Amino acid sequence: MSDYGLPYRMRPRQPLMIVRCYPWVSRPPRPENFRQWVRFIGKGIAQSFRLMVGVQDYPNYVQHMRIHHPLQQPMSEKEFHRYCLNARFPSEAGKLGKCPC
Repeated sequence: MSDYGLPYRMRPRQPLMIVRCYPWVSRPPRPENFRQWVRFIGKGIAQSFRLMVGVQDYPNYVQHMRIHHPLQQPMSEKEFHRYCLNARFPSEAGKLGKCPC
């Protein structure tokens, strides 16, 4: 009997191979008491408000670069903020495209 036409065939299992190891994202320890919970939630709310008004988070960028792009050098803080401003307020030659304030 032929295997032709069967939609599912059992493939022999091959052992899994680790190609590259990435460290798990380092998370802050879980808060244990009320004061730590208030501080943890406050930091999250503050970060949310900063992102809403357009202030980017440089430490998170550096952590992302370390985890996902370990061979690349991250931008300096000044370069990072300049990049974010140019991305938020792009300007073309001869046009006033940036925030006028």
